[in-house]
Amino acid sequence: MMQTHHPLAGRALPGAQGRVSIRPVEDCTRFILRIDPQNLGAASSVWGANLPPTIGGLVSGSGRIATCIGPDEWYLIAPLTEQDAIESAFAALYATTIHSLVDVSHREVGIAVDGPDAVLALQASIAFDIAAMLVGSGCRTIIDRVQIILLREGQDSFRVEVWNSFSDHVWNLLAGICREIELGV
Repeated sequence: MMQTHHPLAGRALPGAQGRVSIRPVEDCTRFILRIDPQNLGAASSVWGANLPPTIGGLVSGSGRIATCIGPDEWYLIAPLTEQDAIESAFAALYATTIHSLVDVSHREVGIAVDGPDAVLALQASIAFDIAAMLVGSGCRTIIDRVQIILLREGQDSFRVEVWNSFSDHVWNLLAGICREIELGV
């Protein structure tokens, strides 16, 4: 299991009057799974829960999150302590099912965006209608020319998954937007 330093460690931006806040998400393990959708049942068995069958679908439970981000692609998140077990389980699956599981924990970081103005904060730099995004869904999108995976975990709760190398930029962008919201700009 690879331990990484969280590039946003120690940062937090609590929202004024609870309108919107951002904070780093605790380190976790992340994978990209590529598999023929016809074999999704086998992958779900190994993952320990049904993987969402449609693009945009998101399932979560027991600290694990899975979202379908392409016709044969899933983004998987789990606690760091489960990384070895997940890798071993999918390695055993290779004997019967062609797939690719790539550990991307070293390249990704999460930022939580919460509060009644979370939609407004994200909408300031994302081109699609954030308000129309269903609770319990996820997608790959762009925030200020940076690719992210955006998860809507609750009505006012989002998770931005971004490459470490762009995390400082995305953090500062969101922090500036939060300050503008706080000032009513």
